[in-house]
Amino acid sequence: MKNRTGAGIAAITSVALASFIAIAVIFSTSAARAASDSEVIRGFNLTVFGAEYAPLGIQSLYVRKFSGPVRFRIHNLSTKNRTASVARFVASLNQMIGGLTAQVVTGTGSNFDVYVVDRADYVRIARSKVYHRPTAPVPGKCMVRSVFSRNGLVRSDAVIVSDGGEALFKRCLAEEILQGLGPLNEDQSLRESMFNDKTSHTNVTRFDKLILNMLYDRRIRNGQTAAAVQPVLPQVLKDAKRRVR
Repeated sequence: MKNRTGAGIAAITSVALASFIAIAVIFSTSAARAASDSEVIRGFNLTVFGAEYAPLGIQSLYVRKFSGPVRFRIHNLSTKNRTASVARFVASLNQMIGGLTAQVVTGTGSNFDVYVVDRADYVRIARSKVYHRPTAPVPGKCMVRSVFSRNGLVRSDAVIVSDGGEALFKRCLAEEILQGLGPLNEDQSLRESMFNDKTSHTNVTRFDKLILNMLYDRRIRNGQTAAAVQPVLPQVLKDAKRRVR
């Protein structure tokens, strides 16, 4: 991952390393029970504050989310046309996350671009379309890069690999788009979350839905610190649980 800061704007890349071998067995017992309120609040704090791999000091310690509609533009550059699959997932966000408005647009005006590519083109597309540097390091199996200020996310760009199998495609599509909405950090202790490259979830978990619903609650505002939001998190979670089934 590579980060860039400048003029009050920060950019963060989240890399999905996506392990799909034997990990499901290790975590199957924890997935069988619902996470406690304290576990969800801990997950919120771990994912919303911080940044995967390379924290950016004060810039990684405040809330970052889109303050208005998220306008997705889908660029299908892979052999298999995945446009409909991506569009369906984007449409599902409106019911999945209260307080978020997501739509697919064409032409200009997008603030979240999704590039669907074959593995052979992954590095080239990430460098040319996302990093805009021909020698930028591009680790991982898929990625999202978010640009933000204290006023919130400015834009996100995701690169999703299409031809690595259906499990990887589904995992990358969900994980990178959700992370591009604001929970930019990952933690290996979050067994019920996609925001942990050691888990094998291919569908969005209830745990992650709760985190996103908490993040997009109107009481959680861009620029707030972790200390500032702690007093309201229990009530925010309580309300999120009413929306998430």
